[in-house]
Amino acid sequence: MPMQKKADCVTILGIESSCDETSASVCVNGQIRSNLIATQKIHEQYGGVVPELASRAHMQHIVPVVDGALQKAGCTLNDLNAIAFTRAPGLIGSLLVGAQFAKSMALSLDVPLIAVHHMQAHVLANLIDDPRPNFPFLCLTVSGGHTQIVLCEAPLQMKVIGETIDDAAGEAFDKCAKLLGLPYPGGPLIDKYAKDGDPERFSFPEPRIEGLDFSFSGVKTAILYFLQNAGKSYVFKENAIATEEEKQTFIQNNLADICASVQHRIVTILLNKLKKATLQTGIKNVCLAGGVSANSGLRTAFREAGEKYKWNTFIPAFEYCTDNAAMIAITAYYKYFENDFSPLSVTAAARAEW
Repeated sequence: MPMQKKADCVTILGIESSCDETSASVCVNGQIRSNLIATQKIHEQYGGVVPELASRAHMQHIVPVVDGALQKAGCTLNDLNAIAFTRAPGLIGSLLVGAQFAKSMALSLDVPLIAVHHMQAHVLANLIDDPRPNFPFLCLTVSGGHTQIVLCEAPLQMKVIGETIDDAAGEAFDKCAKLLGLPYPGGPLIDKYAKDGDPERFSFPEPRIEGLDFSFSGVKTAILYFLQNAGKSYVFKENAIATEEEKQTFIQNNLADICASVQHRIVTILLNKLKKATLQTGIKNVCLAGGVSANSGLRTAFREAGEKYKWNTFIPAFEYCTDNAAMIAITAYYKYFENDFSPLSVTAAARAEW
């Protein structure tokens, strides 16, 4: 394995390719110097990410994105002390593009390779900028594929103390948006329309799940029946109360209130569990992370909960909430000083434990 360079200036290139965002970032002595992201628009016409198209787009984007990140940071390849990449979880084809590129680069430069877990990186996005949370802290990590409450005692000491048993919150947002006829990605559109709606106009049930785990499948199903019945019931009816025309008219006339009510229920489920976690652990330093943390309704409710319950709250900047390489680079920075390097034989994985 390559030896760790002795240098006063530690420069790490991070690469993220877990889904449909190709991103590269340069971290110098714990400071993010660049964070470039190439977004794939092609998936919009299919209503979701197409894995094969995603991996092909990564192959097209990765070289210019990495080159752009290095140029923006004012660095050359010879300045790099290590190469980091997202190992898991994610779409395997997409992950393989980033992994193979990072391994080839580390081999050619004779620098260490650092494999990073995507969800760990989301948590540590809170350490990119000031103000940074003190340890220990709790982090509500909410994305399209994951919903977790993480107890973080040190940068590399984390434990998942609560997680979804079915759908993730981001998945619930997108699926509800699809039921409303909104284009992909629908989560941000629900957030947009919710700003003009009444969050208490329609009431959806909250799952009764013990402990700190989450569930969103029941809420999603209730919303499905609610729309099929044109707002008259969220209980299954063998023959829907409303015709398709009545359903579409109901959605059109009440879109803002429906979006606000859907968002309100998903957010309250998240924050009620987070409140329970703070009471069980006694921890008052509380963070938000993951793609859904860009949702304005969640951010506002999170801050309000912090004021109400006397939490010290932290939320990353918007560019560090969605999938990005800066969070990979900052995680690798902490791994670098622990000599937590990976062999070139390391493989990407669609799923992996922390």
